[in-house]
Amino acid sequence: MSRTVYVNGLYLPEEEAKVSVFDRGFLMADGVYEVTSVLGGKLIDFAGHARRLARSLAELEMKNPLTEDELLAIHRELVARNDLVDGMIYLQITRGATDRDFLFPENAEPTVVLFTQSKPGLADNPTAKVGIKVISIPDIRWGRRDIKTVQLLYPSMGKMMARKAGADDAWMVEDGEVTEGTSNNAYIVKGGKIITRHLGNEILHGITRSAVLRFAREAQMEVEERPFTVDEAKAADEAFITSASAFVMPVVQIDGVSLGAGTPGPVALRLREIYLDEMRKAAV
Repeated sequence: MSRTVYVNGLYLPEEEAKVSVFDRGFLMADGVYEVTSVLGGKLIDFAGHARRLARSLAELEMKNPLTEDELLAIHRELVARNDLVDGMIYLQITRGATDRDFLFPENAEPTVVLFTQSKPGLADNPTAKVGIKVISIPDIRWGRRDIKTVQLLYPSMGKMMARKAGADDAWMVEDGEVTEGTSNNAYIVKGGKIITRHLGNEILHGITRSAVLRFAREAQMEVEERPFTVDEAKAADEAFITSASAFVMPVVQIDGVSLGAGTPGPVALRLREIYLDEMRKAAV
């Protein structure tokens, strides 16, 4: 059965959905995106994603074509039309279609696209019980990683590097320090302390990251926001990543070095449990 997608105010069968060949998202990667998870037919941390979307658009001097209420209504309509129980809703907004030029167009209307991906049992991912393996790769992306743009070529290449190395994902490294994963924020745990890079232009300001750190502090866990090196990570007791679709996912190996007992650690597992419980309660 075809999915229903949203394109510029219309709900359409995916086969009929079209955007212009002159769209700047296609020509220039001139666009931003968000991913909101759905559990039990409800949206997880929607308000956080809406706030970050507005920030990304503002940083790129791009018009925000929708209010938060309008955006919420579209998300809910897509959940209903696609009978989505567990999965994700992807949203992309580009600067719009215009003749190709490096200068920003003055009068182009933004292109707005949303679509769903069904992931039955998303929160019960069996990988969380065994953990993932990561490799380290150089971080050669542009400097404004805090803006959630559609420029995803290097993260895609990083995931392919990991696959070829027999791993699940890659952590990117700049000036000897881990920035983040290809599509997630990175953490280590040493002596019970959670360590993750501080916010800045070097990393995406993860919505799941924000919630997880808040829950960790509420649970009286110690959190330190600072850079850490790959060697420090290899010597850690445990590690994990966070993202909108992975939630909290334990990391059990870095560059072939097993962490702790080589199994998911207690801090990561507890945070995953807390996060899913609290987010389900607050879902809309």
